Amino acid sequence: MTAKDEIDDSSAPLVEHLAELRNRLIWSVGAFLVGMVLCFLVAEPILDFMLAPIEEAMRALGNPNPVMQYTAPQEYFFTLMHIAMVGGLMVSFPVIAYQLWRFVAPGLYRSEKQAFLPFLIASPVLFVIGGAFAHFVVTPMAMKFFLGYADSASILAALVPNFGEVPADAVVTAPATASKGIDIVFQGKVNETLDISLKLILAFGLCFQLPVLLTLMGKAGLATSAGLAGMRRYAIVIILFVAALVTPPDIMSQLILFSCVYPLYEVSIFLVRRIEKTREAELRAEGLWVDIPDDEGAAEK
Repeated sequence: MTAKDEIDDSSAPLVEHLAELRNRLIWSVGAFLVGMVLCFLVAEPILDFMLAPIEEAMRALGNPNPVMQYTAPQEYFFTLMHIAMVGGLMVSFPVIAYQLWRFVAPGLYRSEKQAFLPFLIASPVLFVIGGAFAHFVVTPMAMKFFLGYADSASILAALVPNFGEVPADAVVTAPATASKGIDIVFQGKVNETLDISLKLILAFGLCFQLPVLLTLMGKAGLATSAGLAGMRRYAIVIILFVAALVTPPDIMSQLILFSCVYPLYEVSIFLVRRIEKTREAELRAEGLWVDIPDDEGAAEK
């Protein structure tokens, strides 16, 4: 072990560690409460932003004045509280991550800090990218599919040019009898629609953490590029299964999530292979790398 790999502070007694943990938790909880209060003050604009995909879908299907409802007196308030809690967690995440890092860092070697810090930065960035993709791309497509599925006239209007338009020279006569049947009208609830949007954002944000997870496993020696490459067929099944669990029950959202996550799996294999090459180069420079002949490797297998 070299001098540069020495732990910064390994002699602190348990009481001091517990006191520091208490202080870090106080800072984290305080940051979360402040973030929640700030997000509650602007909860209504945030709600309008979160409901923008379904508003766009309803206008695209011919509803000029989209309306959503709540059916209990406390439902709208708790919807805003839900937004405030999720938004407060996102706003305070940098402070919480910093406090976590300050608590864990003294127990890490300097080389471990240098290896772990890039992943700590990449994780929230990938989560934001996944959440933004879900909100701006996937959610509008899912809303248009769900709402348009029950409206066959809207579907035909989207597929057939000039569907439903009456020619200027046509003679319109009143029907002899009133049309029968029940009109099916969408009357969306605010909290249920918000839950769909948040679930998609959370699902895509978490699934976009795959490169971070697999690369950390490769860094720790728990996964190899050859092993990940050999698990491709199983990875496809697992990704499809996870996509079916975390997305709404429609094949379109599931396929979109799969088409985004599987390339990230291939990127993870590339990153792990880079880590292996870097480790091999370092060991070769130190004279600790041992080449295994192909015939011996085959014999061991």
